[in-house]
Amino acid sequence: IKWELEDISLRYIDPKQYYRIVNLMNKKRKEREQYLAEVIEMIKKQLHESNIEVIDVSGRPKHIYSIYRKMINKDKDFSEIYDLIAVRLIVGSIRDCYAVLGVIHTMWKPMPGRFKDYIASPKTNMYQSLHTTVIGLKGEPIEVQIRTMDMHKTAEYGIAAHWAYKENATTSDVIDEKLQWFRQMMELQKESKDAQEFVESLKIDWFSDAVYVFTPTGDVIELPAGSVPLDFAYRIHTEIGDQCVGAKVNGKIVDFDYELKTGDIVEIITSKQSFGPSRDWLKIVKSSHARNKIRSWFKKQQREETVAKGKEMVEALLKKYQLDKNEMLEPELLTSAINKFNFQDADDMFAAVGYGGISASQIVHRLMEEKKKDQPDLSLDVSSNKVISLPHVKSLRKPNHNYGVKVKGMDNLLIRLSRCCSPLPGDEIIGFVTKGRGVSVHRVDCPNLGMVTKERRVPVEWCSDLGKWYQVDLEVSGLERSGVLSDVLQAVTDVKTDCTAVTARGDRKRGLVNILITVNIRNYNHLKSLVERVKRIPDIYTVRRIMQ
Repeated sequence: IKWELEDISLRYIDPKQYYRIVNLMNKKRKEREQYLAEVIEMIKKQLHESNIEVIDVSGRPKHIYSIYRKMINKDKDFSEIYDLIAVRLIVGSIRDCYAVLGVIHTMWKPMPGRFKDYIASPKTNMYQSLHTTVIGLKGEPIEVQIRTMDMHKTAEYGIAAHWAYKENATTSDVIDEKLQWFRQMMELQKESKDAQEFVESLKIDWFSDAVYVFTPTGDVIELPAGSVPLDFAYRIHTEIGDQCVGAKVNGKIVDFDYELKTGDIVEIITSKQSFGPSRDWLKIVKSSHARNKIRSWFKKQQREETVAKGKEMVEALLKKYQLDKNEMLEPELLTSAINKFNFQDADDMFAAVGYGGISASQIVHRLMEEKKKDQPDLSLDVSSNKVISLPHVKSLRKPNHNYGVKVKGMDNLLIRLSRCCSPLPGDEIIGFVTKGRGVSVHRVDCPNLGMVTKERRVPVEWCSDLGKWYQVDLEVSGLERSGVLSDVLQAVTDVKTDCTAVTARGDRKRGLVNILITVNIRNYNHLKSLVERVKRIPDIYTVRRIMQ
């Protein structure tokens, strides 16, 4: 695919050279085919005499762009390009590969510096083959590739064919080994901050010349040409790189900027007391893998400080609002805030606060919104015995002697609703007999009932035919901002009721506002609708039904 794309691209980029090379190749096609056939016949005959079985021997065509590039880079004319002839041999085993190589080198003289053993040291993409160039018939260079069928399938169809081709190649260990190059590429992508850096990393690590060095145990490590011991250390393991304090090459201490050469045996000296990478290392290392690991180390150090700073800012704001940090930073509330602002985890969120990506108030407001949802249905302290004293609020209620309440089994009794807990139709209620004022009706959770003896209590119930209005006092708390009071009053209007009294107090130091309102309500469900509507107002934290 790569060859085809290159040839097609050349046809549009430089059509004159493209068609010139095509015509020249066509003119020499018969000569080349005849020459190639003669070479292949000689190889087959020699291998047969050496008792080496060959699966296939074929000529490999040289693609047009490859010839064009050689003409440009080496400033040669077409007539000076000699290695247009290439032969590929496929044999049954690795042992046969080297046996065939010996036969070829016996037949023709190898060209110096033109032999590459990709079987002992495979390319990063698992490509394996023996490459050699010899001076063949009539003094013309012949490029020879020798490989097994397994290697050929890898070269032709990719890494998937390589591990699927062998029997018993479905084990996780084999697949893990074969796909190591893919994991390295994915790691590069993860470490790169953007697409441009990722492509640059690929160009450096994957499309550059390589050196092959050895660990002290004999494992081969492939690195980009020009790599230094630090590149080797980070390729072995991140911690080895971070704790590196020195290096030995071929048994001798070397500097960190020593350029590794193919065949070097490298040993890394580490220390747990190491202070970690130096920023100067970024200028020394060659591979993007090592560079990204070093950057990650510095980023991690800075990140820990940033996370701590961001968390302190959020906790300080919670303290300013007199909110319990342990209660507000519980996992359920944090998870909601994390998802709301699209962070990976709490540390990411606090880090964003620390470096100014998001404000602490945004986080706190979100936590408060979620806290509202976690409160009981009305958040009215109905189930508690807490009494909120409001001496500064004067009730504007007018007397009403027909409250829709009756004493069970008795008629024509004077009944009044207590002003301390303001019961509503739908509330559980109980009455007690007062001196000269009839039966006083309270909610069953009213703390004032504790002062009443059981003998004075009487069962009461709501009449089925209601339709009356009842006044209820509510306390609304939230964050101080412009327009919050008008939003609350609008909510009262939205549920088709009215406000008969309102008091608002702001605390600028704490950034909070406290609103006390008296509203006309038909029943418990009507009150519930109002409370839920008020709770939906941004920056409102709690809504309570208060007792005097």
